[in-house]
Amino acid sequence: MASRGEDRGGGDVLRRAGDASVLILTSLAGGTKHGYALIKDVKGFAGVALGPGTLYGALDRLERLGLIEALPSQDRRHPYRITPAGVAALREHLDSIERVRVTGRLRLGLEGV
Repeated sequence: MASRGEDRGGGDVLRRAGDASVLILTSLAGGTKHGYALIKDVKGFAGVALGPGTLYGALDRLERLGLIEALPSQDRRHPYRITPAGVAALREHLDSIERVRVTGRLRLGLEGV
């Protein structure tokens, strides 16, 4: 079982965390946000509408993994920020995706596109 942002197999911890987790970490890489701001940002850059259940389930999972941390509440808003472990996990995941993207484009004959 992974803990504090580490995958014991040395692999990509986000591979099993799900797309919502990657989208949330990507959003938080741009700065601290609360739930509604995360929903709006993800919709803006990815075109994906995260529902509250998906959002808060992913936030809970990311927090348990040590990839994000909750900050003190501001009124009724609960902001989150990415941790150094979250930055490292996101970077590793994006590098993995990039390798797959390049290989897929080469195999499709789209390497120059």
